[in-house]
Amino acid sequence: MGSRTERILVIDPDQQSAAELTRFLESKGFYVSLHSDIKSASLQLDQKWPDAIFADVSGAEIESLVDRLNTEENVVPVVVCHLASTAEQVTSALRAGAADFLVKPFRDKGTLEDVLAKLFDRVRVNRLNQVYRHELEDANRELRAGISELRADQRAGRKVQLKMLPDHKVDIGGLEFDHLIKPSLYLSGDFLDYFRLDDDRTLVYIADVSGHGASSAFVTVLLKNLTNRLQRNIRRGSSEDILHPDRFLERINAELLDTGLGKHLTVFVGIFTHSSRTLTYAVGAHFPMPIIADAAGNCHFLEGAGLPVGLFEEPTWETYEMKLEGPFRLILFSDGILEVIKAKSLDEKESRLLELVTGGRHTIASLSDALILDEITELPDDIAIVTVTDVVAS
Repeated sequence: MGSRTERILVIDPDQQSAAELTRFLESKGFYVSLHSDIKSASLQLDQKWPDAIFADVSGAEIESLVDRLNTEENVVPVVVCHLASTAEQVTSALRAGAADFLVKPFRDKGTLEDVLAKLFDRVRVNRLNQVYRHELEDANRELRAGISELRADQRAGRKVQLKMLPDHKVDIGGLEFDHLIKPSLYLSGDFLDYFRLDDDRTLVYIADVSGHGASSAFVTVLLKNLTNRLQRNIRRGSSEDILHPDRFLERINAELLDTGLGKHLTVFVGIFTHSSRTLTYAVGAHFPMPIIADAAGNCHFLEGAGLPVGLFEEPTWETYEMKLEGPFRLILFSDGILEVIKAKSLDEKESRLLELVTGGRHTIASLSDALILDEITELPDDIAIVTVTDVVAS
């Protein structure tokens, strides 16, 4: 067998038999410790367990050894060496937990070698299992630590996203703006904003970044940063891009392409001109389109279409304009809202959404109640809603 590292403990009151077995085991390269009884072997067992035990002891002592040396992490096989005269003695030892049985005297060394081969196959498997168990435990600890760190990062990212959002129920020039964002994960790929451009104009937009998670959330940070820069450009008089919905989309498109993230978004952007009561808007493949309701309760989706933002080098977008004749309510949705509406087709989902608004569901709270959003623990997609209410209609 060559040089071995395994340690074998021999417990045998028969000095001649014990010496014979010890010589044989040592000739095979094993480290052997010899004791006449369990009591004298206990001190060694307390200090360091052997890899295997060969023992000529009683059935009760076999059970005691097996119970003591078999744990979840380690198993020390016990081979009983006894002058057996009946099969019942062998069976009794095996039932007590012995790994094998050798009949003394050891005349057939081939049998002893076979027992050793089987025994240390078992020891080797046990060692490998220990290694794999420890590796798995280490990997699980690292995984738990990584997940904990990821969750902490996501919670921090979520706080950043919430701080980027506008206030609720903001009155700007006689229009009240409110919003809701419900992410499917910690971080949202949906984003929205509304703010005054100057004394007579207010901008509102809703965007849905492709994908989910951190990379999509990063684009929302980029979007917020861009709108802040464009607002500063107005004050400095260096650029008026944000005053034109189509040019605003062109700027977002250029920023996304420059990042090289491979992300694109759908977006609806509208500018209210308060003095003329008009809404000028552009559509970057956003779906569903916003719903507008008049004072009589008549509702319809706005018209318009356009390319997604962040996919093409030099796209163009059409600008639409509509007159806001009387009191109105405008409601913007991300497409995640359609995922929670129970209907078979997109047309049916849109019809159901229009029915809800026509039926008087104009506010964030009423829409949330109607769609039972607070009771859905795992959303299939991010959901964003913006409501714009003419104060006269409230």
